[in-house]
Amino acid sequence: MSGKPRLTYINGRGRMESIRWLLAAAGVEFEEIFLQTREQLLKLGQDGSLLFHQLPLVEIDGMKLVQCRAILSYIAGKYNLYGKDLKERALIDMYVEGISDLMQLILMFPFSPPEAKEKKIATIAEKATERYFPVFEKVLKQHGQDFLVGNRFSWADVQLMEAILAVEEKVPSVLSGFPQLQAFKTKMSNMPTIKKFLQPGSPRKPPPDENYVATVMKIFKLD
Repeated sequence: MSGKPRLTYINGRGRMESIRWLLAAAGVEFEEIFLQTREQLLKLGQDGSLLFHQLPLVEIDGMKLVQCRAILSYIAGKYNLYGKDLKERALIDMYVEGISDLMQLILMFPFSPPEAKEKKIATIAEKATERYFPVFEKVLKQHGQDFLVGNRFSWADVQLMEAILAVEEKVPSVLSGFPQLQAFKTKMSNMPTIKKFLQPGSPRKPPPDENYVATVMKIFKLD
């Protein structure tokens, strides 16, 4: 092995994308293995690589980590993106959990029936503009700093940036009433590691399409 973290998932965003974002933001190169069949998933389970028979799987520092939250918090801690003390960590956790609730709507959107998609987009827009984004707009305005916690770049900033771009794909004008978040997005986009991740050819995955949905359904037997 090269020593780089190795990510095993499907060739698409899903629950791995936040992990890709965090590693990329930390400036960490990683390798990826893409599953294409259910047999490959079952073999990983039989080999003992998947503790709860679930993906994502991240191999890092001699460990085989599953469960997104555990993976993300390990990466955040390892690369100094998890605050300077317990209080900052609690704030980061709180912000990340809130953003994750919003991202769950985005995650499930591709699997909605066609007739429900318009309603789902309306729900995403409503939750983003009325529940989640106002929180971060207020935080940034009140402390007047570039970052959400402790005036330093953290996991919470990465997660928020990912969420902003994901919501904008569905609702392009979503930030129109949030000047602080507009400025935040501009600053984050120009951070060297994130700017690199946003370039064509990076490990960032495109929005899910029909092929991705079909692959997920096949591998995880969701139909």
